[in-house]
Amino acid sequence: MVRLTLDLIARNSNLKPRKEETISQCLKKITHINFSDKNIDAIEDLSLCKNLSVLYLYDNCISQITNLNYATNLTHLYLQNNCISCIENLRSLKKLEKVYLGGNYIAVIEGLEGLGELRELHVENQRLPLGEKLLFDPRTLHSLAKSLSILNISNNNIDDIRDLEILENLNQLIAVDNQLLHVKDLEFLLNKLMKLWKIDLNGNPVCLKPKYRDRLILVSKSLEYLDGKEIKNIERQFLTNWKASKDAKKISKKRRSKSEDASNSLISNFETMHHLVPVYYPQVGKPKLVFFSEIQRYPVNGNASPESSREDYTKIIEEMGNLSLKQSESLLTKNDVHEPHLFHNPKEKENLFAENE
Repeated sequence: MVRLTLDLIARNSNLKPRKEETISQCLKKITHINFSDKNIDAIEDLSLCKNLSVLYLYDNCISQITNLNYATNLTHLYLQNNCISCIENLRSLKKLEKVYLGGNYIAVIEGLEGLGELRELHVENQRLPLGEKLLFDPRTLHSLAKSLSILNISNNNIDDIRDLEILENLNQLIAVDNQLLHVKDLEFLLNKLMKLWKIDLNGNPVCLKPKYRDRLILVSKSLEYLDGKEIKNIERQFLTNWKASKDAKKISKKRRSKSEDASNSLISNFETMHHLVPVYYPQVGKPKLVFFSEIQRYPVNGNASPESSREDYTKIIEEMGNLSLKQSESLLTKNDVHEPHLFHNPKEKENLFAENE
């Protein structure tokens, strides 16, 4: 294995010191160091590299992030495909803009507090134990809320990304090959991330849900690319019109339902307060239908007093009842009455038969 030292950097950087210039002075001028795929397993003191801004150490065997404290001008750090299990010792690198940590053994996104300039974070393809998923430290998310614009969390067995709602300036989210299942969770997130214009969720179970694409397009006005496919204006407009039509139909149906319920309630109340008993007498000629109504209280005018409403309504019902009974009595004969028990008074029955004879 190889350790990254200043001597190794000097020997492999093709440094050409000027006259009377030392190696240390040359190291201070270095801005880019590339030792990718060199079997590096540890980082030694790089404090002399004061102007180092880009460090390539991917495809090595590094297990710990160490000795970068003095590289305060570092903006790009490439550590993907190493053996790192913990994000640490980066808080002093205030100018960091891009961090690549994919393909390691990291289980928790943490240790990035105070990195107010960090715009890109790539932590895809972590080699986690079976059944485990990548987690997010709320403190780190809160610290990155204003700065982070690109996040890659692909292939980490993640089943919930609602915690990312705090990343208000996120505009690209790559989360392919995870275990995201619920469209509602994604709708919730997209409602919060108002600047997100690209999201890739290919390989998640949620992609197989009915209307998955339509629902995400409708909920986010900023989204321009979904799962690698552009969202065209004509597609968005069609879905918007379709939803408006569907909503209008729901409202209309709801109003009709309320109207029918009110009507049914009115009829039910009337029948409860006025016991209507239909009696049908089949015989040759026109059939006769007689209604006997028991007069009870029923509110007619909501603005009138209860007493006046009862009196007015009682008079109306009495007049209607008398008219109905007179018309019915004129049509009855002895042979018509098969259920004389419906009469309350026997004399009414005899008088009615005498008149019809």
